[in-house]
Amino acid sequence: MQHLCKIGAIIAKDLAAELRTREMLGAMFVFALLVIFIFNFAFELRAENQRALAPGVLWVAITFSGMLGLSRSFIREKDRGSLEGLLLAPVDRGVIFLGKMLGNALFIVIIDCIILPVFVVLFDIPAAALPQLAMIAILGTLGLSGVGTLFSAMAVHTRAREVLLPVLLFPLIVPVILSAVKLSAAVLDRLPFAEVQSWFSLLVVFDIVFGALSFLFFDYVIEE
Repeated sequence: MQHLCKIGAIIAKDLAAELRTREMLGAMFVFALLVIFIFNFAFELRAENQRALAPGVLWVAITFSGMLGLSRSFIREKDRGSLEGLLLAPVDRGVIFLGKMLGNALFIVIIDCIILPVFVVLFDIPAAALPQLAMIAILGTLGLSGVGTLFSAMAVHTRAREVLLPVLLFPLIVPVILSAVKLSAAVLDRLPFAEVQSWFSLLVVFDIVFGALSFLFFDYVIEE
């Protein structure tokens, strides 16, 4: 229970900092909307079947907007000088990781909740598919934020931190993107779950295994 309170305190701190500045959520929201609008207009001019391409567009928007949030997660702490204070707090480093990871996941889920209705409208997706797409988005977001938080803590100590993060992160989250796109396509095509069960299992296993590994290695990568 004490660990849960400390995790909640870290999440509340990040939320309070974001509500004061609104710099991260605003940038993520605008970027995600721009991606969806640009692809929608481009496919309307050139593509015959927009719905077949829609899952890829959705996850391009989620992944790249999430990358903006992850890159700012520890950079903001570093620039304000609060990272040292956070590390000196009398809590386990694993608690800090879980607080930052869940905070990052919360920010990405907020953006997901905003862009999913826009995506459904622009790509003429049935509204009944929205709950299933939301569940897939949450699972994909957990995988992205788990590994992304670890690499963000690693990259914050480098000079090319904003460039290094996507270089490190994108190759590792390929299973998340592939699984999420396949599952989203299955929802839009109304395929039976049995046909994509392996992709669902891959996504869940990735979230658990790489989330646990990120938790274990966080203590080592956060040190300068």
